[in-house]
This record gives sequence, C-alpha cells and structure tokens, in this order.
Amino acid sequence: MNSCNPEVKDVRLNSTILCVSRCPEEQLSTLEEVQLFADNNGSFLCVYSLNSINYTQNPNAYSLCPRLPVPPSKSFPLFNRCIPQTPECYSLFASVLINDVDILHRILSGIMSGRDIILGLCIFALALSLGMIVTFRFITTLLVHIFIALIILGLLFVCGVLWWLYYDYTHDLSIELDTERENMKCLLGFAILSTVITAVLLGLIFVLRKRIKLTVELFQVINKAISNSPFLLLQPLWTFAILIFFWVFWVAVLLSLGTAGAARVIEGGQVEYQPLVGIRYMWWYHLIGLIWTSEFILACQQMTVAGALVTCYFNRNKNDPPDRPILWSLSILFCYHQGTAIKGSFLITLMRIPRTILMYISNALKGKQHGVWSRCVFRCCFCCFWCLDKWLRQFNQDAYPATAINGTDFCTSAQDALKLLSKNSSHFTSVNCFGDFIIFLGKVLVVCFTVFGGLMAFNYNRALQVWVIPLLLVTFFAYLVAHSFLSVFETVLDALFLCFAVDLETNDGSSEKPYFMDQEFLSFVKSINRVNAARAQGAERSLRNEEGMELQPVV
Repeated sequence: MNSCNPEVKDVRLNSTILCVSRCPEEQLSTLEEVQLFADNNGSFLCVYSLNSINYTQNPNAYSLCPRLPVPPSKSFPLFNRCIPQTPECYSLFASVLINDVDILHRILSGIMSGRDIILGLCIFALALSLGMIVTFRFITTLLVHIFIALIILGLLFVCGVLWWLYYDYTHDLSIELDTERENMKCLLGFAILSTVITAVLLGLIFVLRKRIKLTVELFQVINKAISNSPFLLLQPLWTFAILIFFWVFWVAVLLSLGTAGAARVIEGGQVEYQPLVGIRYMWWYHLIGLIWTSEFILACQQMTVAGALVTCYFNRNKNDPPDRPILWSLSILFCYHQGTAIKGSFLITLMRIPRTILMYISNALKGKQHGVWSRCVFRCCFCCFWCLDKWLRQFNQDAYPATAINGTDFCTSAQDALKLLSKNSSHFTSVNCFGDFIIFLGKVLVVCFTVFGGLMAFNYNRALQVWVIPLLLVTFFAYLVAHSFLSVFETVLDALFLCFAVDLETNDGSSEKPYFMDQEFLSFVKSINRVNAARAQGAERSLRNEEGMELQPVV
C-alpha cells in the first residue's frame, strides 16, 4: 500500500499485500487515475472489498487504496512483485522484500531469475562431456599428459577463484541483504570443500603418475571393444532424454503435491490458501520414487552396454562382429532381466533412504545445542552409508555383466562375479583402479570448467538472488551429465575384465579351448603380468637385502 515507505515490523513486511493483474508502469497521482487504470486494465490496486466504481466516492478510499502518488513499477521476474522504479523507492523496497521472503522462495527465485544462465551452463557441460568422449576415444600418452595438466590447472583455478570471491565479499562494506550474507557463507563452504578435493586429487595424481603408459594401453583395448559396436557411445543420449522426461514429470507432480489444497475467503474479503497437510507429506514417498526410478533407468543402461559387449566378446570370428548387438541386448533386458535391474536399483535406494533421513535430522538439529559425540556419530553414519553405497554400486556393476553372460538372476550373478574377480584380481586390479580414476578425472574436468563459467556468470548479479544455490544445481547437473556419458567407459572396462575372468576360467589357450580374447587384449594382459612380476621381484629383493644385512668390520 505504500511501496516507497513499506510498513516494517522486525525486518518483515507488515502491511496489506494485494494480487493485481498488471503493475502501473506510469505514476498515478490521483484516485481518478487509479480508477481509470483499473477500468482500462482490469487491475484493481485498492483492497478487494472496494469496488472500482467507489474509488472516488468512498470517504475512506485514501486508506483503502495505495498511498498517492503511486510510483511507476514493473513486475520483477525474481519475485513476481510490482517493484517501484523510482530510485528513492527501489532500494528500500527491494531490501525489505528480499529479507521478507523465506529461504525456499529465495532459492526458487534465484533459479528462476538465472534460468537462462543455468540452461547455457548445462549445454556447456553437455558439450564438454561429448568432448571428453572424443578424448578417451582417441587417447594417446601425450593426450593423457595434457589432460592431467588441464585437470591440475582447473582445480587450482576454481579453488583460487572461490577464495578470491569470498575475500571480495568479506571486504564489501555494502553487504546488507540476507541473500548476500547467504552467498558469502556458501562461498566459504565451497572454497573449503574445493580446497580439500584439490589436495586429495593432486596427491592421488602424484602417487599414480607412473601408470600412465599402461592406462593408455588399457583405453586402446577399451576402444577396440567399443569399435565393434560404436553406437554404445550414444547410449547415454537416450538415457539422458528419458531421465529428463522423468524428472520434469516428477517436478510437476511435486508441485501438485505442494499446492494441493483449497482457497477460502476470510474476513475483509482476503483470500487465504489452506493446504492439505496429509498430501503434502507424500513428498517422502515421492522422493523414494525419484531415487528408485532414476537408478533403475541407469541400471538399464548398464545392462544394455554390458550385454552388447558380452555378445561381441564371446564371438569366435572377430572379423565378423554380430549384427545389432545393442538391439539384441535391449530385447534380452526387457524380456528376461528387468527384475535384475529392479533389484540392483532397489539396493541403492535402500542405502539412500537412511542417508536422506540422517541429512534431514542433521539439518533440523543445526543451530541447536548438541554435543561433540552426537556430531561425531552423525558423521560416522554418513561415512559408513557413503562407503556402503559406493560398494553396492560396484557390486551391481559386476553383477550386470555376469547376468548377461550366464543369464542367471541378480543374486546368483553377483555371487559368481565376486568369486571370479577374487580369483583373478592379481591380473588387473591396480590398472582397473587407475583406469576408473582417469575416467573420474574426466568428470572432474567437466565440472571444473562448468563451475568456473558459472562463477563468472552469476557473480555479475549477486545482490538480488541466491546464486550459490543455482551454481550448486549446475555443478550437480554437470557431474550427472559427465557421469552419464563417461560411465559407458566404466561399464565397458568392468564388463571387459569380467569377460576376461570367465575366459580364463573356461579356456586354457590351447587349440581345443582357445581364448575368446583378441591378440591385442592378450598382449595387454601379458604386459600387466610382466609389470606385476617385476614389482614382486623388486619387493622380494629388497626384503632379502633387509634380512641379510650384517655389520662388517671396517678394514
């Protein structure tokens, strides 16, 4: 009612707020102009109980209508409010308004106001992921060194930019709004987290730097397997499209749950919205459906890739690969193995539910007095569930190729895969781990460059939106896209080694029982054995030297 001098109580708006169909874009100086604006535009600026005909006739109209003159205003997309455009009114109104809305509204408003930037960054992450696929497809030793150098520079650069932005915020004397304070706190958390991740990854890169040559040979073997069915690299596209469709549908249902209720008229002609409490709590069930269905879609992709690779691997005539292995794998999946994918995804969901509950309890207790032991217990539980979740994912990734090879159910396949891999772990465990680490670095590279682009884009409009939350959303999306595309190489790598273990278990390389593996894969296995033998001899030699060392008299 008075946008140039809003009524504030405890830093909150405490005045009548009306819904209008259009904001007055020109100044309205008299009640006649307010009445004319209502008649021409159907936008009523006075209280609902006062008819527009009585704007100029009611003696109490001056207290029931906005304070004159009504300043020109525009509908701001951030909050869908009529924001006054005169400089003297704008800053005060925006400050009170932003501090008035709740945190969820501010987060959603930040996402909506930065939706163009978020969309652009998501497309950028998609392009970077496709570039990483091309890099891994034609990888060489020089390319690996360039790739690792870019990773190191990206990590250090993003970490430095986050600390610089935090320093800039802490020395900015004009910070008054809650959004700016929240941005500053989140920046500090991001900066600390990025510093820890950078230190850990740099340490791992330094320790594993000597395995680069074997890793290049490993990716050449993977690319040879993918070349028999090159459309495997396109599997993430349809998986990604299905996930996007499902997430859009999920968000639409969530909005329906959040707005389920009825409107009722209260005293003074005001309309109050009464939500249905029971239905609003259904979002827990809805969240479980989101996790389980998303994991099921990803499990179907892993089953499809593993089935196509198994079909090509166990083919005696390497010069004549099977026709349409991906379609064959999809048909087998939908006819026989949907239960396997459902079981595997359900195990992941079971681990996610207690983690989500713990996170909810931790956030609810945040700011309240609780001891060191309770915080320690929460962190230990988080760590245990996280480790169990990672182990289950690897467990599933081994079970799916075993299902494609033997056609058995999920539990039997998982048991067979564990036995085979434990017998043959000496052949390729270290190289497999480093191959997975290189693929993970590819995901980190995509996230680093996307986050840097987001920092530069969001920082230019940091006063009127909680841009750290949209940046976190972009970071999550960038990692998800990179994981969806590069996980093809992880699935092929795990399935290839499981096929190799089955090959060793059933064949001996003789003319009666020749191996299914090609010569390139066989030479790679021999090179791994040579490296392992040389390392074992070196360890044995050093042990002998330590045992036989005696003090000799000085002559």
